[in-house]
Amino acid sequence: MGQLPTILDVAAAAGVSRQTVSNVLNSPSLVRPGTREKVEAAIAGLGYRPHASARRLRTQKSSTIGIRLDPLSAEGISGSILDRFLHSLTEQADRKNLRVMVFTATDSRDEIRQFKRLSEGADVDAFVLTSTFHGDPRTQWLIEHGQPFVTFGRPWGTDDITNPQHLWVDVDGRHGIREATVHLLGTGARRIAYIGWPSPSGTGDDRRRGWQQAMVESSGLRPEEITALHAPTEDGATFGAQAMLHLEKTAGDIEAVVCSSDALALGAFMHSAGRIPIIGYDNTPVASSIGFSSIEQPIDDVAGGILDLLTGAHGGRVQPDQEVPEPTHRLLQPRLILRNPRVQAITAPSSQQRQVRPGAARLSR
Repeated sequence: MGQLPTILDVAAAAGVSRQTVSNVLNSPSLVRPGTREKVEAAIAGLGYRPHASARRLRTQKSSTIGIRLDPLSAEGISGSILDRFLHSLTEQADRKNLRVMVFTATDSRDEIRQFKRLSEGADVDAFVLTSTFHGDPRTQWLIEHGQPFVTFGRPWGTDDITNPQHLWVDVDGRHGIREATVHLLGTGARRIAYIGWPSPSGTGDDRRRGWQQAMVESSGLRPEEITALHAPTEDGATFGAQAMLHLEKTAGDIEAVVCSSDALALGAFMHSAGRIPIIGYDNTPVASSIGFSSIEQPIDDVAGGILDLLTGAHGGRVQPDQEVPEPTHRLLQPRLILRNPRVQAITAPSSQQRQVRPGAARLSR
């Protein structure tokens, strides 16, 4: 293997000094646009990558992003979306010469203690948060202590969704669930049930509104009939099956079901044995292997958007009186993945089966 290119090689290729190359890498605003373009072209042509350790010594920054590794869920269904997100974030961060440090915490208060430890030790430069919820104390602590951060999940409850100090990227679950319900209505179904998380739940309430909006607009059912088709429950396949049983007893004929997660959709599908259309959310491997339809979040775009906010003009933090030159959040749209279910001989989960801790695998609540 040949020797890796050095900063001197870049300087020679661009016809500039070593200091000019260093300025392009660390303080690009000091370099004239034409010169900067020549240096950047030489960097790309040679495949040069700055030595991370040396750069950290110069800038007093770790070039590291901290993110909590959520506990494993019992069923491991909805948790797969977090795995995809973490993988994509790490992969894209590497292309920006950034590292991702994962850490564990038992709850939000413990996570704040980890924020304090990691920031005081200069181990990380910024944080990425998942599983945002009503009155989230983590974002308040980070804002008060001037720590750069971006959340996967918009503010809920006490936070202001347009607060420029809270940078966020989220997926429009309301739009996704509405599109799924509209699709089912377009097939002629009218009695379309919704199985979702109990309120208050930021993400859950938002997704439920998408179903409710489509049903009010196009189902032709009376308000009380629509209400009867809603079954709130905790997350997990067992709960999804139980919700289907409850709907059959209380709401009568069900023609299709939309769910707030693939875990709930799996339970609904198992209980109905594939007799009616079921649409889940997250398009996990379970949905593709069994074959029920689901709503897919653009995880790569979420990770890319978070890194853009962390490394762009905001640098992960907007001061209270600072002029905001760029959007401080991104709301992305999911897409509906339609499948014909492969009906198999399946059994509803036992009531003794271990359940998912409510909300443990959700990206935001």
